[in-house]
Amino acid sequence: MSYLQVDFWPGASQANYDAEIAAVHPPNGLPEGQLVHHAAVTADGVLISAVWDSQESKDSFVEEILMPAQPVEGGFPNPVVSNFGDVYYEHSA
Repeated sequence: MSYLQVDFWPGASQANYDAEIAAVHPPNGLPEGQLVHHAAVTADGVLISAVWDSQESKDSFVEEILMPAQPVEGGFPNPVVSNFGDVYYEHSA
């Protein structure tokens, strides 16, 4: 079952996002198990949604790649607000 991750970094900028992604994502793609990745810069910060093939893939990325890389120079300045859940409905054009 797919697993949805939605993160919001208050006060973050596109430059912060770019620094984080450069540090933790492969140069030409997505981390193993991540199926879709979207990012938006809002007036209040950076919003990211990602769909993973499983919660286990997401957890593995966080434990083995994301957290060991922290803190990233120029990365997100504030703690993340996260929500997660199993995808029960998916529709695309």
